[in-house]
Amino acid sequence: MTQQANSAQAARLGGHILVDQLAAHGVKHVFCVPGESYLAVLDGLHDAQIEVTVCRQEGGAAMMADAYGKLTGEPGICMVTRGPGASNALAGVHIAQQDSAPMILFVGQIERGMREREAFQEMDYRAVFGTQCKWATEIDQVERIPELISRAFHIATSGRPGPVVIALPEDMLTEMASVPDAPHYEVIETAPAAGQLQELEILLAGASNPVAILGGTRWDAHAVQQFADFAQRHALPVGVSFRRQMLFPADHPCYIGDVGLGINPALLKRVEEADLILLIGGRMSENPSQAYTLLDIPVPRQKLIHVHPDAAELGRVYRANLAINTSPTAFVNALAALPAPTATPAWAEGTKAMRESYLKWSDPTLIQTPGKLQLGAVMAHLEEVLPADAIMTNGAGNYATWLHRFHRFNNYGTQLAPTSGSMGYGLPAAVGAKRVQPEKTVICFAGDGCFMMHGQEFATAVQYDLPIIVLLIDNGMYGTIRMHQEKHYPGRVSATVLKNPDFAAYAQAFGGYGERVETTEQFAPALERAMASGKPAILHLLIDPETISPSTTLEKIRAAALQAKG
Repeated sequence: MTQQANSAQAARLGGHILVDQLAAHGVKHVFCVPGESYLAVLDGLHDAQIEVTVCRQEGGAAMMADAYGKLTGEPGICMVTRGPGASNALAGVHIAQQDSAPMILFVGQIERGMREREAFQEMDYRAVFGTQCKWATEIDQVERIPELISRAFHIATSGRPGPVVIALPEDMLTEMASVPDAPHYEVIETAPAAGQLQELEILLAGASNPVAILGGTRWDAHAVQQFADFAQRHALPVGVSFRRQMLFPADHPCYIGDVGLGINPALLKRVEEADLILLIGGRMSENPSQAYTLLDIPVPRQKLIHVHPDAAELGRVYRANLAINTSPTAFVNALAALPAPTATPAWAEGTKAMRESYLKWSDPTLIQTPGKLQLGAVMAHLEEVLPADAIMTNGAGNYATWLHRFHRFNNYGTQLAPTSGSMGYGLPAAVGAKRVQPEKTVICFAGDGCFMMHGQEFATAVQYDLPIIVLLIDNGMYGTIRMHQEKHYPGRVSATVLKNPDFAAYAQAFGGYGERVETTEQFAPALERAMASGKPAILHLLIDPETISPSTTLEKIRAAALQAKG
């Protein structure tokens, strides 16, 4: 906190008051790209006990803040300048909104007296961000800084968490005021209503083929373990929603896989044939619902128990038989009071069968693809050598299928991946994760197209001596788009070919470690050297372009499409 904050009534600069509010709410880290529009805030940070990570582009800064929110459950703080800076940051805000991640974005703003003249870099932030965040506002009076920032923390963390955007007029930040600091925020919590757990118990007892699907946020490691214990007592098969694999240990006998893109066909059938779905924390949106086909809308054919911390999400798409408005942590804590079944549930054998299906589906040693570099073997080696608490990050692209399908997430807080499918996320997320949890091994998966969206943040990793490992999987194309192109317009390649740099040299140019990997045999020693270097590292993995996914090739997709067209 600034020196003046010792006296709540002492006159302080608006920018310093803002920084003091962050400290009062427990903020320990800020991600930013500096700008002249909020110099007074930067001045306040000079004397604060808050670490600052200076980023190279506002989108990367916002993605780092999103990653912080996912890992800690506390709002990630991002600061950017007005106009172009805010526009760049919008990508990270959209991710935080769709991922239900708590975040507060502070944006510099023009002076109040210049409004509506289209002043230099002027934007209406309420209009621009209003549909992409939980709340967008502008602080017009310096005296209201404590009030509005306190509100921002409560909104970002309560109900369904998400981003808040606050615009800061430049002249407001340089005014003086004598105002007390707001107390530390408290997350608003609810509990299951009286009788709802008994109703759940009745629905579960009456089911013959139930399945649980976990998703969303407002989980923690204890809640994950509590639900794992509940599942084991009831032999309940448990799946996780798209890119939420850290919510249930993959080595648990009840874990049956992830309900997302590239789903195990046996798991898809299992959910379709379920007579009861226990949906905890998630929304069953487009990707986990297989384009809204797994559950009928508005009334699913399966009985549905939907648990969600935001009442507005209950009944929004699906009408549940039992809707419980509470967070996953509060819900699973209440579940602990339910007695264990007195007899082995009828579905226990089905759970074992689905477990065996998952183990086979997620075995990378069974996969053979074109080319000298086998990604199945790469994944198998990573499973052998990485610590259980390694944090895995990725952006968007077909390459991510290898991580989601074959890496077995066993610990909470080990996955950072955008449910919004945003390219470029993996590298900023890795930087953010290593910045706040330096003791963890952090591995970033990135495609060649994905990496170049925010590749400049590798400089941030070098600046702060963050030895992340980037596995850059290069097939020379926008692979996901090419896959769909071949499916719908076979043989008509358009706008999907890429000419890439030498990414190993790229890493070295920034001051990191870089190595080119072209064969399976080269990968293990290259990974060992990268880890031993103590530097941010890029392993440039060149794969055969035909290796479009673990289960098919471009040639097969093209041939099937041509045959279908006759």
